[in-house]
Amino acid sequence: MRYGDGLLDEVRNRTDLVALVGRRVKLVRKGREMWGCCPFHNEKSASFKVSNERRTYKCFGCGKGGDCFRWLVETEGLSFRESVEKLAGEAGVELPKWSPDDEAREQKKKSLYDIVELAAKFYEAQLFEPAGKQARDYLKARGLDGAAARQFRLGYAPSGNGLIAHLTGHNITQDDIIAAGLARPAEDGRPMRDFFFNRVMFPISDGRGRLIAFGARALEADAKPKYINTGETPLFSKGTQLYNFATARAAALKAGTIILAEGYMDVIALVRAGFAHSVAPLGTAFTEDQLHLLWRSAPEPILAFDGDSAGLNAAHRAARLSLPHLKPGHSLRFAFLPAGEDPDSFIAAEGAGAMRALLEGAIPLSQLLWQAETEGKDLSTPERRAGLEQRLKEIVEQITDTKVAEYYRAGFQERVYESFKRRPAAPDARGPGPRGPVRTARGFQGAFKPRPGTPDAVGASVQASALARAGATQARHVAEMELGRLLAECPEIALLEGESLADLDLKDPSLDRLRRELLNLAASGSSLEKAGVQTHFTRKGMADLLARFAGLAVEDEDPRTLFQRAVADLRSQKGPRKVLMQIPKL
Repeated sequence: MRYGDGLLDEVRNRTDLVALVGRRVKLVRKGREMWGCCPFHNEKSASFKVSNERRTYKCFGCGKGGDCFRWLVETEGLSFRESVEKLAGEAGVELPKWSPDDEAREQKKKSLYDIVELAAKFYEAQLFEPAGKQARDYLKARGLDGAAARQFRLGYAPSGNGLIAHLTGHNITQDDIIAAGLARPAEDGRPMRDFFFNRVMFPISDGRGRLIAFGARALEADAKPKYINTGETPLFSKGTQLYNFATARAAALKAGTIILAEGYMDVIALVRAGFAHSVAPLGTAFTEDQLHLLWRSAPEPILAFDGDSAGLNAAHRAARLSLPHLKPGHSLRFAFLPAGEDPDSFIAAEGAGAMRALLEGAIPLSQLLWQAETEGKDLSTPERRAGLEQRLKEIVEQITDTKVAEYYRAGFQERVYESFKRRPAAPDARGPGPRGPVRTARGFQGAFKPRPGTPDAVGASVQASALARAGATQARHVAEMELGRLLAECPEIALLEGESLADLDLKDPSLDRLRRELLNLAASGSSLEKAGVQTHFTRKGMADLLARFAGLAVEDEDPRTLFQRAVADLRSQKGPRKVLMQIPKL
């Protein structure tokens, strides 16, 4: 008897694993997890961890581990079926009745697994045959050698009906070949034919690592569509599976997160660069079933999209899809590749360190939703701002968890207040001074950010000079702002003057964070090209800080000279020497 993954997940989720294990093992809380002495081998110091969040137990001494069902199998000698029945009874989950027809269907599926596995071996062998040269050349052009092809079990589907001949030679019936999604049935007077031909093959496995289907990339330039998958079969429904999920799930437990990329080659590039916890959907838009698969592996998956309009639209769709399913501790983060790049090309050009920095800078779901409603939009009138508040309200209403919705509502209200409703700071008591900095939403078209050559921009420069004269504290603030502007405009300084930059004592926390982020990028070997660095800062949540530099021009001097001058100003605490605060040219 076999139970569906959905039912097993329900039993797992309703089982308090800490309480279950605690019947036999004394557990003590350390941080977020519970620890005790392993019951499977003799030990004096606790190396046995139990996690309700991950629904697993693990001994770091002997290696024993598993879930609630495995625990009963290991400690009570129950069969898997018996452990399911026992825990389902304790959790109040009703198990389905199993009929002879169910058993027959299960046996049929077992045979289909064998057929798909046999097909995968055929495709693998064909890749290294003379007919597979075009496929090998394609993979080589994408940076993949024979070892990589074997690691991911890549293959080649030749033209003709070679797979049908291979499978029938192993006594597989035509009906079973069609049921496995490997052949098109005879129709319109044409005989049965291979489903895939002249394509690079990517085998797809289920959560237990069993092959269930294939993705296939056309080798002919004009082939439509470029990618196809196995059709719906008793084993495979593409909206409920993720490429590389079986492998990534185990890696995600160690990494603490899981990465969703856009396609097969992206996943392969990420895995080869050290990100084994990477998966991809199977040629469909991101689905609710796939979202729950991610959350079974990590509480905050990272969705990594290409930095073009299609990638941004995909991110927005995924964000909206997730709203009704958000719950405490479970959300999403988003990372965007530079325009024109995907993980494959980005890693090849910039290296794994740059990819790691980009993923670590992934923005939270709440920030993406805010940017989607504000970025590049003119919100300069009261009516438009009221419309923004209405759209944010509608987003919150889609969140079914009341506590999560409460925090989103409060967060959006704070952003609206900071962007539109905060009053200017009162002038300094010692004399006239500038208005307090007004935060802006990235992309507001001229609503708050002074543009070079405008009266507001000139005023910002004059006010900054007034602040510099107001006293030592204000002067240091302006000097630090000047340094921050220089770092944003000329990030290559981190390579030229990294040691001096690291030694500086910056009082402004936001500028100190910008400095540290830039030094991390430099240390990772990332390109320090201005546009890419500013995009990285924005994705790290520093768009408001970058906006504070608007209207301030950098002198036409060597950046290294400007930096050394700014450092001297900071260390002397005598205020700036007008290094950056120049009135913009009209």
